[in-house]
Amino acid sequence: MEGVLEQHRSLHEERERLMELIAQEMVKKKAGHREQLNSDHRIRLMLDRYEESSNKLADLYEDKDGMRKQDISSLAANPFNEFYNRLRTLRDYHRKHPDEVATPLSVQVAAFARLGDGDDELLASFTDEESQGRYLDLHAIYEKYLNLKGVREALEEGKELDYYTYLKKFDQLFDIKKETKSTAGYREYISLLLEYLTDFINRSKPLVDLNAELGKAVTEFEGKWKAGQFPGWPKELASAQSGGQFNVFEFKTVEDLMQKTDLNRLKNALKALGMKCGGTLEERARRLWATRGKRRDEIDPSLLVGAQASLVRQDEEKRIAETEARIYRLTELLSEQRQDTLENVQRKQARTGQEREEEEDAADAEAAAHEDDDDDDDEAIYNPKNLPLGWDGKPIPYWLYKLHGLNINYPCEICGGTVYRGPKAFQRHFSEWRHAHGMRCLGIPNTAHFANITQIDAAVKLWEKLKKGKTAEKWKPDAEEEFEDTAGNVVSRKTYEDLSRQGLL
Repeated sequence: MEGVLEQHRSLHEERERLMELIAQEMVKKKAGHREQLNSDHRIRLMLDRYEESSNKLADLYEDKDGMRKQDISSLAANPFNEFYNRLRTLRDYHRKHPDEVATPLSVQVAAFARLGDGDDELLASFTDEESQGRYLDLHAIYEKYLNLKGVREALEEGKELDYYTYLKKFDQLFDIKKETKSTAGYREYISLLLEYLTDFINRSKPLVDLNAELGKAVTEFEGKWKAGQFPGWPKELASAQSGGQFNVFEFKTVEDLMQKTDLNRLKNALKALGMKCGGTLEERARRLWATRGKRRDEIDPSLLVGAQASLVRQDEEKRIAETEARIYRLTELLSEQRQDTLENVQRKQARTGQEREEEEDAADAEAAAHEDDDDDDDEAIYNPKNLPLGWDGKPIPYWLYKLHGLNINYPCEICGGTVYRGPKAFQRHFSEWRHAHGMRCLGIPNTAHFANITQIDAAVKLWEKLKKGKTAEKWKPDAEEEFEDTAGNVVSRKTYEDLSRQGLL
């Protein structure tokens, strides 16, 4: 049996080996999307193992059972006797288990680096629609959404909602009516949506720290919920919910409220708030006065009718809103995949049935060719025209290369001579950090006035011209400020001061 100090040493060694493997995995070149995804999953597994080892090591250092202290004391008292005792224990163990072979730690740790390496299988499973984590597959949840009570009624009125439109607005939960959100179907729908988004991120983005991201989302939600600013769940002041034209803020004191109202008016106002409406005039007035400047959830529950049911409803609403907050955060993390999914759906809708069949046949042929060429994956890719690589790690077709204008280079002097391939990358770079940094070094704001300007001289000249225009438009008090003399004549400020000094006014 290993001693405590040996366990310390083993865990420290394991952590160091894992750190080294993670660093090697991160710098290793990945040919395509499949290899990158498998690499991310390998890193995620190694990070989990690293965290597990660190927790064990922390428990050993805490030494709650006192074994570490006892082990150190025994070594300090008589190290030679302790050495031979442990050697005797090891020999006895191997004598009893002669055929047992221990796997070295280096072999155990190195096994992580070989997971999913060199085969066609991904370390995470995806549906055909998800295409190895590139696109979202919300068809089942889309069907669930169509069957929601409020949504179904809207569709019956003639409104149509196709899958493409749903992808664009599935995170706009604040537009759904509160009556629909109170149903069991809606709670099941958002639970399924949250579960799918969480699972998809774990499969397609294994290096994202979901616990930290969701923790931030919940923290922000608590602040907004308390302030009544969470979208889709407004909280109005209780005094504004009393119905009719009654407003507690019109009265200065409770006595003023008692003098200017009667029993029936107070009763109606309390009923509209769901509060107890019995008692004398003074009791009703004080009960209503207690709602002044408060939200519904801030009213004393003892004053409400069915207070326990009201509290349960508020807790349920808060749980639903918290689930929505988590969905909002996960949707932000998947913004890129969502946009790619929209483009993919739109592209599929534009194809004819024959084109879809041809695409499926081409995909099957490519998969078969990929299986036959597994042994040739390590060979150098033939790319004489230096075309960009696609998602599969192979050069894109030349017609696609020219279609996107990637054969045209756009140099930018402001970016330090960086050359951008294609008009799309060129237009996008004006809002990126490199161009903004170059403009900041020139002392020029990166505004829309300087769009498509790549030369430093042109940018400086335009900035000087803009500054002169602003100076010309600046208000000049000496020439534009008007004064009136005693005779009613309107003159400029300079003329007025000259006449005043000469005593001619």
